[in-house]
Amino acid sequence: MLIDRKKIAETCAEIRSTGKKIVFTNGCFDILHVGHVRYLTAAKKLGDVLIVGLNTDASVKILKGDSRPVNNEKDRAEILLGLKAVDYVVFFGERTAENLIAQVRPDVYVKGGDYTVEQIPEAKIVQSYGGEVRLIDFVSGYSTTGTIEKLSALAEVEHG
Repeated sequence: MLIDRKKIAETCAEIRSTGKKIVFTNGCFDILHVGHVRYLTAAKKLGDVLIVGLNTDASVKILKGDSRPVNNEKDRAEILLGLKAVDYVVFFGERTAENLIAQVRPDVYVKGGDYTVEQIPEAKIVQSYGGEVRLIDFVSGYSTTGTIEKLSALAEVEHG
C-alpha cells in the first residue's frame, strides 16, 4: 500500500499497536533487478512489516544525475508494491531519509552491505531510540548503474 507521507507516523503507530515489528529501508529502486529483490526479501525476514522509503523523481535526479530516474516514481512504487516482501511504500524528497526515519521510528533500519553503519546518516537517529541498524550483504554483479551501462553498450553496438 502506498502511504501518504503526512500519515506515515499514524500508520506506523497503528502497526506497532498490534505488536508487529517494523522494518524500514529506503532507496531509488530505479530499475528493479534480482539484487533488489534479494535485498528486500532479506529485509522483510527481520520483522513483520516492511516499509520502503522511495526517493521521489526530483531527489533521484539530485542523487544520480539528470538522466535518472529511468522509471518515474509512481511506476517504481507500483513495481515495489508488487513484490511479496514489500508491505508499504512512502515517498520522500530529501537527500537522506533522516526526517522520514524520525517519523517511522522503525524497529530495524536496513541498508545494503556496500555501506558501513558509520556511513549511514540515518543510523544515529535509529540508535537514539533503541532501534537496530542492520546491513544486508550486497549482491555483487547487480546494480542499476551496471544495467544502464549494459543497455548503453548494446545500443551503441546496434547503432554503431
